[in-house]
Amino acid sequence: MVGQVAGYRLRVGMEKAERAESRRLVADFRRWGRLAEDVRNRRRAVRQEASAAEGAMWDRSVVVERSGRAAWRVLALRENDSDVVRRLRQRAALPATTVADDALLRLLAEDAPRAVADLAPMLDVRRYLAGPARKQSAATAATFLRDRYAEVIAAGSPKRLAYLGVPAASLDPARSRIEDLLDPALRFALLAERTPPEREPTERTSPERGPAERTSPEPELVDRSVFAGLPAALATIDKVVAGEAAYRAAAREAGEQVRQAEAQRILRDMPVEALRTVTRDRFRLGPLTDAGIDTVQDVLRVGASLPALPGVGETSARRLLGAARTLWQTTYEDTSVRIDVEHRHPETTQLLRRLAEWDAYRRTRGAAADLERAAELAPLGSAIDRRTRHLLVVPTRGLTVTDLRESVELVIRRAELLRGSPASGRRSGRVDPWDDFRARPADYFAMLAELGFAADDRPATHGDLPDEIIQAVRDQALDGDHLTASLRGYQSFAARFALVQRKIIIGDEMGLGKTVEALAVLAHLRSRGRTHFLVVCPAAVVTNWVREISGKSRLRPHRVHGPDRDAAARTWLRDGGVAVTTYETLAWWAPELREFPDLACVVVDEAHYIKNPQAQRTIRTKEIVARAERAILLTGTPLENRVDEFRNLASYVRPDLTVDATDLSPARFRRQIAPAYLRRNQDDVLDELPELIEVEEWLPMSSTDTTAYRAAVERGNFMEMRQVAMLQAAESTKLQRLVEIVREAAENERRVIVFSHFRAVLDRVAEALPEPVFGPLTGSVPANRRQQLVDEFSAARHGAVLVAQIVAGGVGLNIQSASVVVICEPQLKPTTEAQAVARAHRMGQVQSVQVHRLLSEDGVDKRITELLAGKRRIFDDFARVSDMAESSPEAVDLSEAELVREVLAAERHRLLDPAPGLPPQHAPS
Repeated sequence: MVGQVAGYRLRVGMEKAERAESRRLVADFRRWGRLAEDVRNRRRAVRQEASAAEGAMWDRSVVVERSGRAAWRVLALRENDSDVVRRLRQRAALPATTVADDALLRLLAEDAPRAVADLAPMLDVRRYLAGPARKQSAATAATFLRDRYAEVIAAGSPKRLAYLGVPAASLDPARSRIEDLLDPALRFALLAERTPPEREPTERTSPERGPAERTSPEPELVDRSVFAGLPAALATIDKVVAGEAAYRAAAREAGEQVRQAEAQRILRDMPVEALRTVTRDRFRLGPLTDAGIDTVQDVLRVGASLPALPGVGETSARRLLGAARTLWQTTYEDTSVRIDVEHRHPETTQLLRRLAEWDAYRRTRGAAADLERAAELAPLGSAIDRRTRHLLVVPTRGLTVTDLRESVELVIRRAELLRGSPASGRRSGRVDPWDDFRARPADYFAMLAELGFAADDRPATHGDLPDEIIQAVRDQALDGDHLTASLRGYQSFAARFALVQRKIIIGDEMGLGKTVEALAVLAHLRSRGRTHFLVVCPAAVVTNWVREISGKSRLRPHRVHGPDRDAAARTWLRDGGVAVTTYETLAWWAPELREFPDLACVVVDEAHYIKNPQAQRTIRTKEIVARAERAILLTGTPLENRVDEFRNLASYVRPDLTVDATDLSPARFRRQIAPAYLRRNQDDVLDELPELIEVEEWLPMSSTDTTAYRAAVERGNFMEMRQVAMLQAAESTKLQRLVEIVREAAENERRVIVFSHFRAVLDRVAEALPEPVFGPLTGSVPANRRQQLVDEFSAARHGAVLVAQIVAGGVGLNIQSASVVVICEPQLKPTTEAQAVARAHRMGQVQSVQVHRLLSEDGVDKRITELLAGKRRIFDDFARVSDMAESSPEAVDLSEAELVREVLAAERHRLLDPAPGLPPQHAPS
C-alpha cells in the first residue's frame, strides 16, 4: 500500500515537472512565434510597400520608340518620389535570408503554434476532460516542441530573429535622394526592365543583380533643363499639323477663283452669237447689241435686268440668261487652272500664296527626322508636367541616353523654327509667291493636281499595261502619311504599280519625277511598319537623293558614301531609314548587306548602269535586288544600244519573264515585259509642260575648221574629228554661233546650259563666253560640288551659262533654271541627248525650252546623225509606248564600234579616196 502511494506520488510529481517544462516550452515558443510573425510581417510590409511604389512608377513610365521599336523606358520623376527611394532603401536594408532562416520562420510562425495549440489544453484543468486521442496529440506535440527547442537554442535562433527584423526606423529619411534610384543595391525594377511585382515576391537567396546582367548602355537621370520645353514644342507641332486642313481648303478655294476668273475672261471675249449654239431657241440679238451687250459675260452681268431692255420680253430674257449660264458652266468645267508667268493676274497670285502656305504646313508636318522624332516623343511629352524634375531614362535596345537627348533637342529646335515658320513669312507677304513658284514650279503643279485641278487618270497614265494589271493597280491603296510631296495622278499610279508587282522597272521619260514615285513606295512601306530601304545610284546624284528624301518625305536619309560611310551604315542598320549609296561603294558594303534580313525595298537609279550582266557592279546590284522584298529600277533610257540590254534589266526584277528572241517585234516585246515595265512620256501626261523648240543648226566649216578636220581624218582619230570644229577659237563657226546664242539668251532673260562630250571643248567654251560662266561640270567634279554648281548657276542673273560634260551634267541633275540648251556635237547614243535635254525640259519648267544642236554641214556630224536616226527608231519601238512601225532585228544590233568604223570609212573615202576620175576634196583657199 505504501509502495502504491509512493508510486502515485512519483507519477504525480513527474507529471507536474513535465507540465512545468511544457509550460516553459509553450511560453518560449509563443514568445518566439510572436517575434517571428512580427519579423515576417515587417519584412512583408517593407517589400509590399517597395513593390507597390515600383508598380506605381512603372505605370507612370512611358515607352519611347525609335523606328517602330521600343528604344527607351522613361520615368518622369517628381520631388516627392524621394519617398519611393526611402521604401526601396528599406527593402534593400533587410538582411538577406538563408534556407535555414526560412525554415526557422516557418517553424516558429506556423509549425510550433500548431504544436502549442495541441499541448496547451493539457496544462490546465481541461486535461481532466480530455480523451485518449487528445492526450496522445498533446504528448506528440510536447515531444516535437522539446526536440525543436533544443535545436533553436543550439542555433542561436532568438538572436537571429532580432537580426532579421531590423526596424525600418533605423534608416535616415534624409538619405533618400532621387539620384539613389540608379544605385544597383536598391534593385529598382524599372532598371531591370522586368514586369513590376503584382504580388509579394519570395525571398531571394541572391538579392544583388550583377552588372553583367544589365544591358548596356546604362540608364541615366536627365535634368529638367534638357526636356522642360518638350511639351510646349510638341503642342506647337501638333497645332501646325492640325492647321493643314484649313490651308488645303484655302488653296482649293483660291484655285476655284482662278478657274472662275479665267472662265469670265473667256466669256468676255465670246460674242452673244454663241448663245445660239447651246439651244434650239431662236433669239433676236439685235436688242442686246443695241443696248451695248456684245458678249456672253455682258448677258450674265445684266442678268435679271434683261426683261427691261426694249425688244426683250420676259420669256426671251429667261431663255437668253439660261443659255448664257449653260455656256458659263461648260466653260468653267472645261477651264483648267493655269499659272502663266507672262500674265500675273491677281487671283493667280493669291492662288500661289495659298499654295505656298499650304505647302509650308505640309513640309512642316513632314520635316524628315524632326517630325518623326516628334511623333515618337509624344508619349513622353504627355508624361511631363510642371512637377517633373528629372527623367529616369532606361535604354532597352542599344540606343544611348544621349540619343534621346538629341531627339528632344531636335524637336524643341523644330518647334522654335515653326513659331516663326516659313508659312508665316509667306502669309505676311514678305516673300513674292511668283519668285517661289519660279524656283520650284514642279511642287506647285503637283499640288494643283492633288487638289483636283489636273487630269490624272488618262489612258496614257497606264503606259502599255494590260487591263488586269491596271485594275489591280487602281485597287491598291497608297498611304501618304510619310510623304510630304504632292503626287501627280500618273506618279501615284507608278507607285501603286510598284506595290502591286513588287519588283519592276519604271522607265518614265526624264523629267516626270521617277524619284518621287519611288519615294512614295518607300513612304507607304514605312507606314506599314517596314524600316530599312536602300537606294543605289551614281555618285553624281547622291546629294540629290538625300535632298529629295529629306524634302519630300518623313523618311530619314543616310549617306553611305564618302568619308562618313561607316558611321552612316551603322546608324542605318540600327535605326532604319533610307541608305543612299553608290554602285562603287556597294562593293565595300555588299558583304554586310548580304547578311541583313530586313531590306524592305531597294531602288536602283540610272539602272542602265547595270545593263551588262558580266560587270561586277551589275553582279553586286543584282544580288541585292534578288534579296530585297521589293525592287524598283529607275531609268529614262532602258534601251541604249541593244534590246538584249533591256531584256537583261527585266530579268533582274522578273527572272520568270521569258522573252522570245526569235520574234523581236516591238509589240510582242512590250507585251512580254509588261508585268515588270512602266513607261510614260512627257507629252502624254504633262499638260503644263512648255513648248520644246529643237533647232538643228547646220553650220559651214571655216577654212581653219576644215584643215584641222582633214588632218584628223588622215590620222584616223575619230574623237578628234568630232571636236575640232569647236576648238579653232575665233575661227570656229560653231563657237561663233554659240556666242550669239548666249547673247540672245541674255537679252531674252534666259539662262543657258552648254553640253559637250569633250573636256577640251568645254574649256574652250568657258574661255570664249562672257561672264557669268559656271563649270566645267565634268565627271571629275565631286558629286556634292556638282549640285553646288547647279545651285549657283540657278541663282545667277539671266545670261548665265553652265558648261557641262554631257555624261556628267546630263544625268541625275535637275536644271529647270536653264531654258536654252546647246549641244556642241551629236552624241553616239540617241538617249544621251534626250537625257541631257530633259535636265531642263522637265516637270517644273515654266519657260519654253530651246534646244540648239550645233552641226557641221560637212564631216562627221552629218554621218553620225544619219546612222543614229535608225537607233532612235529602235528605242521608240521597243522601249517607248508607241504604235510605230516594227523594226527589223538586224537594226537592233548596231554598236558604237560599228558606228565609228562606218563613219570613219565614209569620211576617208570622201576626203582621201574619192571615186575614180574625181579629184580629192581640198580645203577651200
